Amino acid sequence: MAKIDRLGWADGMSFTSYGVRLGLRVNDKALLSQLLERLPPSAKPSPVRTVNHLYSLTGFADGANGRLRRFNLGYWNLTRFVRTRRFADLLDQFESHLQLTVAEYAPRHIFVHAGVVAWNGNAILIPGPSFSGKSTLVAELLRAGATYYSDEYAVIDDQGKVLPYPRDLRIRSGRSNEPDRVKATEYGSTIGAKRLPLALIFSTSYKAGARYRPKALTPGQAVLELLANTVSARSQPEMALSYLSKAVARATTFKGARGEAREVTEAILRLGSNS
Repeated sequence: MAKIDRLGWADGMSFTSYGVRLGLRVNDKALLSQLLERLPPSAKPSPVRTVNHLYSLTGFADGANGRLRRFNLGYWNLTRFVRTRRFADLLDQFESHLQLTVAEYAPRHIFVHAGVVAWNGNAILIPGPSFSGKSTLVAELLRAGATYYSDEYAVIDDQGKVLPYPRDLRIRSGRSNEPDRVKATEYGSTIGAKRLPLALIFSTSYKAGARYRPKALTPGQAVLELLANTVSARSQPEMALSYLSKAVARATTFKGARGEAREVTEAILRLGSNS
């Protein structure tokens, strides 16, 4: 850490997110404001000096220093997690790495890769990895009147309730590899704020031309579906199993490939109403 400490830091701050204490320091004060826009939705400034994890970033918005091309660098504690000439990559990698750090080390919450909406006072959870179509399906559910909770993580507490993680949706339009950032309000949706019981789990992924024929799963199978998408499943297996078992206790779970998102939206909301 001593070598990193000597790089010369112009500004920094401490903050907390879901019980994880984090520090951030930068080589340029102008960089800090751009990084603050990439913090998790729950992040709050903190006066603490002792943190669980420290991020150290050196960024150069134009990537240049006279004739010398410089790299943008990011360190998580002693580990370098990004080295890039593109300033935008530094911001994106920081945001992604920070979210995973919070999801991995949160002491009282479990983070499941999933889209989440609220319907009739209950949570509908759509687990799945990146590129499985979660965000697209969440967007269609919002258009149909559901309340937005997340398109990235289902945050579950020790009572098995689901909390909001309302970052902007990431929607891939097909025009580029970079997703567009879209606010839930652009779909006419409101953003949820309350903890909700879980009523429906819809485990699915997009398959061109697929017909909607979901198969019902047992509570045990539902836990396994969620566990496969839980960030801290290996580091905190007992906590993950405990929280997930409570979450699925009163939920109905279906699994099956789907076609276009708009073709299954009505069926999902109908199942959510009946659960």
